This record gives sequence, C-alpha cells and structure tokens, in this order.
Amino acid sequence: MTFLRYLCIAGYLAGTACIGGPTDPGPLPDGRRALFIGNSYIYSQNIPLILEAFADSAHGDLIATAQVAAPDFALIDHWNTGPSHSAIALGGWEWVILQQGPSSVSLNRDTLRLATALFAPEIKAVGAIPALFSAWPSESRRQDFPAAIESYRLAAEDVSGIFLPIASAWLEAWDRDASLPLYEDGLHPSPYGAYLTALVLYGVLLDRSPIGLPPKLKTRAGATVNLPPGVAAVLQEAAAAAIAGARAP
Repeated sequence: MTFLRYLCIAGYLAGTACIGGPTDPGPLPDGRRALFIGNSYIYSQNIPLILEAFADSAHGDLIATAQVAAPDFALIDHWNTGPSHSAIALGGWEWVILQQGPSSVSLNRDTLRLATALFAPEIKAVGAIPALFSAWPSESRRQDFPAAIESYRLAAEDVSGIFLPIASAWLEAWDRDASLPLYEDGLHPSPYGAYLTALVLYGVLLDRSPIGLPPKLKTRAGATVNLPPGVAAVLQEAAAAAIAGARAP
C-alpha cells in the first residue's frame, strides 16, 4: 500500500495543509505512522515535521506523518467532510491525532467529545489509537487553560485514547520562564511553541524522555529549527514535567 501525505490549497512545501486532498507529493517515508486531523494549530509551524525530525535524531526511531487540516476547522467539520474518513481508511496508522480549538467553553467541549466519539470507531477499526492534542487557548484567554486541558482529557478518556498534555507543557514552560514567546500571533505557535509541542508528541507517542533532544533540527522537507540551547533545555524540562503530570494518578 502507498501512504500519502494529505495536503491542500497552499501545499506542503509552503508549510500549510488543509482539506481538499489527497494530493501526492510522494509516498510517506518509513516509520511508525501518525495521521493528524485538525486545523492551523498543526500546520502553521509544521509541527508534524518537527516530530519526525525529533524521531530521526534519536534512538533510531522513525515516525512518518500525514495531515488533514483546514483553517478554523473543528473536528465536527472534519467528520462532515470526506478527506478525513478516506485518510483514516487507508490504514497503517499507529496513531490518529485529533485537534480542534481549545474547547474550554461547555458547547465546544461537548462537540469535541461528540466528534471524538464519532471518529474513534473508525480509528480503532484500522488498528490505530486515537490521541487528543490538548490545544492551548489564545494569548488573550490564558485563564482558559485549565478548562481547555480538562476538555481534551475527558475526550481522551471517553474513547480510551491517548491524552497529549500540550497545553499543560505550555504552562510548565511559563512556570520556568514567564517571558518565553510561545505564541507567534496570539493564537498560533511560535517556533518555540511548536518545538515544545513536538517534544510532548515525541515523549508521549514514543514513550521516551524529551530531555536531551537537539535544539537544532532539519526536517525532511528541508526546513530548519534552530533554538538557543538554553531555551531548548527549558522547553524539554517543561515537556517532561507535563508528561509526568499527565501520567500521575
């Protein structure tokens, strides 16, 4: 079977992806396969490619990622369109990572949990595990972090899925250095925020410590990630703390 990266509109090399695919920039490389379904939180800094680069850099692990993503899409929007279903049905995925906005208010929490429950049987039918990408609130709504985290935790529990404590890692990072610029524009991640997010994905999905991963990376698409070593160390500590906290009873 050929595994394709799912793209749309602006395309993969431009660093964006969205509904309208699949298109084919080539087969997925070797590795344990993760499908991302979400919105611009995922593709604005190409977080899946940073995850791949972390895996490439350490322990001989390999991850291959694909994504179905569109601006401002909630998971229920993905459920009501075709590409996410056809992408899941390709099979071969170890994880299908589900993401929408922070979902801190009750209505959005309810739709997050509903859409997760709808997708879960399709995901499990192809032998994959649903994983919930705990999205951070906007910079102007930092008070919403606890409710947003709880929404994703509940959605993961509903389907016996994996909880990815990304928003918790952002709080851990600010506990260590409140000046860290994790936002690019008040909503999307900066390179620092994307690096931190990919650390959590790496640590949870591969069950490995994010401590000691390189501050400088080159993705398979040729993009570079280059953080000051001291900042990278702080972000790694924050990711490790968030992961440990999510695993605690």
